[in-house]
Amino acid sequence: MTNKLAMPNETGYFGEYGGQIVPPNLKEILDEINIAYEKIRNTDEFLDELHELYSQYVGRPSPIFYAKRLTNKIGGARIFLKREDLNHTGAHKINHCLGEALLAKYMGKTKVLAETGAGQHGVALATACALVGVDCEIHMGEIDIKKEHPNVTKMKILGCKLIPVSRGTKTLKDAVDSAFEEYLKDPQNFFYAIGSVVGPHPFPKMVRDFQSIVGEEAREQFLTQYKQLPNIVMACVGGGSNAIGIFTAFLEDKTVDLIGIEAAGKGLDTPNHAATLTLGSKGSLHGFECYNLQDKQGNPLPVYSIASGLDYPGVGPQHCYLKDIGRVHYETVNDKECLDAFMALSRIEGIIPALESAHAVAYAMKIAKDMPKDKTILINLSGRGDKDADFVAEVLDL
Repeated sequence: MTNKLAMPNETGYFGEYGGQIVPPNLKEILDEINIAYEKIRNTDEFLDELHELYSQYVGRPSPIFYAKRLTNKIGGARIFLKREDLNHTGAHKINHCLGEALLAKYMGKTKVLAETGAGQHGVALATACALVGVDCEIHMGEIDIKKEHPNVTKMKILGCKLIPVSRGTKTLKDAVDSAFEEYLKDPQNFFYAIGSVVGPHPFPKMVRDFQSIVGEEAREQFLTQYKQLPNIVMACVGGGSNAIGIFTAFLEDKTVDLIGIEAAGKGLDTPNHAATLTLGSKGSLHGFECYNLQDKQGNPLPVYSIASGLDYPGVGPQHCYLKDIGRVHYETVNDKECLDAFMALSRIEGIIPALESAHAVAYAMKIAKDMPKDKTILINLSGRGDKDADFVAEVLDL
């Protein structure tokens, strides 16, 4: 397997996925971002500022929690949670948003743009932009605005300009299109802070690098606390930032199985899912090559998940590569399983997870019961469920 530190190559490809499928004028801008990032990424000044913010602003390191009551109820393997839900703003997204906001400020950009689905990226970016003093504009589908109202309110309080997107499915893919169109109006002065390990090079690399702190912490914590590595590391996958964040540190640990969980939605036998790696095929989307859910003409299909952060028709190029070489296995969880896990973790451990993260919890619950009791599963609990509580209560008539 290619050394994890060697990916992507200089043109932004992870194997045959990634790259920059963009017009020449935009390629120049993206190359400038890459040059700026490579120039500052390992400087003491940048790293000191970023890690000071991680520790004193975000609250890192996030702890690892042994879900003892859940484990005892299910039986079998022990289940552990990497508590990214405890971060400031409530999810892993703040990790890369701080990095991107600092980079935008360093480059002298006047406005930071982004899309958001569940709103966690939007809240985190609005937070980071408020902190560094850069204007922020977030594009969000109208369906997600209604569904994730608590996060919408937070974004407005934080001072960002929220743009409702009414086109198409009115969800994440359309928000990406809308934000990208605004970015193209002035890419010289605007900075597009992509919310996952997707998009054209260098974004999959940059977001991966900023999120890799999750796995670095988790690996060291698990070894220190339990004198071994986990048998399985698991995370939900939409675009794939929280998953690649925790997977990266374990890629060369051959004894550790890595499992990504996609959204099966209302069923893989229906069009209402977002199982990109499971049922997708290679194509181009939003400036890069990846597995995506597409029609015969190569146009992205509408996708669906009960978790707004997972309903994207593509996936990060490094995930595509890791699937092809067999280093990471990708499975699916449907809406009902997700909701069951959401309620189980809430009522058994007193932890309300994001619906996105609940997909990973659901799959862990499914397989743990058939595993020996000395085996361990570490889940990246990528976000908390404050944003989803009202929606779930309505769906379940609580």
